[in-house]
Amino acid sequence: MGALGWLLDAQVQVFGSPVLAREIVGNVFGLVSALLGLRRLVWAWPVGMIGNALLFTVFLGGVFATPQAHDLYGQAGRQVFFFAVSVYGWWRWRRNSRADAGHAAVLPRWATGRERLMLLLAGVVGTAAAYPVLKALGSWGPLPDAWILTGSLLATYGMARGWVEFWLVWIAVDAVGVPLLLRGGFYPSAAMYLVYGAFCVWGFAAWWRTSRATRPAAALPPTYTEAVA
Repeated sequence: MGALGWLLDAQVQVFGSPVLAREIVGNVFGLVSALLGLRRLVWAWPVGMIGNALLFTVFLGGVFATPQAHDLYGQAGRQVFFFAVSVYGWWRWRRNSRADAGHAAVLPRWATGRERLMLLLAGVVGTAAAYPVLKALGSWGPLPDAWILTGSLLATYGMARGWVEFWLVWIAVDAVGVPLLLRGGFYPSAAMYLVYGAFCVWGFAAWWRTSRATRPAAALPPTYTEAVA
């Protein structure tokens, strides 16, 4: 069996239940992407996209013959949207890093009041719109699945924009995702969500400190900042 064949078919036993190796590998790529995102490195995006592709096949059990009996269309769909939003994030961070060589790809900042309101409205509208669609598709747990899909997209977009709040959105996604995944038998993903939750608290604190440290410099006129540098 080649490496690709192993990745597609290999299974391990977790608490007496079969789990695909690609679910574990996909979540590892996701964790590495989060670590790179914490450090504001451009490689966070392509690494995360590999994980998205692997996890897409995991959450469509009926299509890809996974051991789990449940299809989580919201979880699968968010991998597709992740991939698309990650293209935007990759482009934006890469452009920023080229414009400011030698520095991080994004400067963390708090969202404005208007941006926060838009996030809140998008979260409510997105969840309300996704719920009937996922329910009609037969997704298992359509309401929490709808929030996970919507919240994940908002968090990814917030990360691309450099908003400190994106970590808080991820925490809210993880809080809903862990019990849903445990009930569905997706144990590696549930465990990774727990790790993500703790990691997001750390990431939030780190980006908060960075935003406070860089705020005075960011507020200065460009000419003065260049003169001081």
